[in-house]
Amino acid sequence: MQHTHDQHENHVQCGPGYASPMEAMKAEREKVLYTVALYDGTSIALPGYLATIDVDPASPTYSQVIHRTNMPNVGDELHHFGWNACSSCHGDAHKARRFLIVPGFVSSRIHIIDTEDQRAPRLHKVIEPEEIKTKTSLSAPHSVHCLADGHIMISMLGDAEGNSPGGFLLLDEDFNIAGRWENSADGMPFNYDFWYQPRQNVMVSSELGAPKTYVPGFNLDDVAAGRYGRRIHFWDWEKRRIIQSVDLGDEGLIPLEVRFHHNPDSTHGYVGAALSSTLWHWNKPNGTWTVEKALGIPPVEVEGWPFPVPSLITDLLLSMDDRYLYLSNWLHGDIRQYDISDPSQPKLTGQVWCGGVLGKDETVKGNKLQGGPQMLQLSLDGRRLYVTNSLLSSWDNQFYPDLARTGSYLLQVDCDTQNGGLKINPNFYIDFGREPAGPVRAHEMRYPGGDCTSDIWV
Repeated sequence: MQHTHDQHENHVQCGPGYASPMEAMKAEREKVLYTVALYDGTSIALPGYLATIDVDPASPTYSQVIHRTNMPNVGDELHHFGWNACSSCHGDAHKARRFLIVPGFVSSRIHIIDTEDQRAPRLHKVIEPEEIKTKTSLSAPHSVHCLADGHIMISMLGDAEGNSPGGFLLLDEDFNIAGRWENSADGMPFNYDFWYQPRQNVMVSSELGAPKTYVPGFNLDDVAAGRYGRRIHFWDWEKRRIIQSVDLGDEGLIPLEVRFHHNPDSTHGYVGAALSSTLWHWNKPNGTWTVEKALGIPPVEVEGWPFPVPSLITDLLLSMDDRYLYLSNWLHGDIRQYDISDPSQPKLTGQVWCGGVLGKDETVKGNKLQGGPQMLQLSLDGRRLYVTNSLLSSWDNQFYPDLARTGSYLLQVDCDTQNGGLKINPNFYIDFGREPAGPVRAHEMRYPGGDCTSDIWV
């Protein structure tokens, strides 16, 4: 297997990724970006695709979709995706960050994409949902992380029938189903995101709900009925079982993205509770994991809404040097930058508006920003934040019904890493409403050289 171009020049003899987060920050600037594009929830009955975006300002095709890798089936709901190898495999020169694992969140189909040609990836393999359900009794693949031993681990939110709690799927290096990761899921009522920190022998996972609950759309009655999560779970990484669970209560409803510090020696990390619009910080100061609320974003009264509108924290990430935390408020419409030099006391240092329901209209290159900022991806050097605005097609259609007609945007936000601050780049705008077959939704983003939400150090 040939190496891709993601090795830093001082480490070409090693495997994929970088020797440390600080080495990653010195890497060559990203030149292409991948995102998924999907027609789910629109009037267009076509398969989704992987869109390759030129993000090199020196390129004649800068700020354009330069390639589309089509999937074979309609209705996948392409969502989160990840790499076959990352910095966790850096010590193994036989491994390479070459294949993208692109699940269908609704179909449970898993696509393997070969990025040997970084500007024109091609479909390599498809794992059908029937095989996954037969061999593991799992469905609804979400977060993808590569492991240091060459396996790929995927959080699964449902069983074969779409009920909770789901579990964790393992693929081997040839993308065959290797079984389930967990030895026991006792104590986990729901599943969603996960992040592991091997030096601490820990994995953290969060909770959304059962596919049968969230796929049709959001119903507030489901929250009152206890059908959405409110806990995070700390797992023994070696024994593969939960050792501690923390109930975040009514202030921690629907905890989604979990992020450890990139520094593999650190025990600090964060989770954003979407519905409660709170950020929680965890640490292990005295041998036990402690979790405390780090900040809350108050709801806002909006005309026509039957209840005060929560900000809805839907994504967050940390810069490679663990200095800044970024989060998106999908309903309010803003992205925030916090200085987390003191991990338990985030300080707001930047804010930018990208749509939302609060009526703060913004335009980029003459385009009014529809929907609200959702998925985030940060450049390795921490200076550029990329943003898309689709959450889940059924939820999009509830809260931002125009998105099915206008399609998504992809923005670049410039980040001041010295003094703090955010500013939308006025020269970069991907209009997914103008795709050849019609408007599409865009979700998670990745670069060939790795990024702030997929690389883990061991």
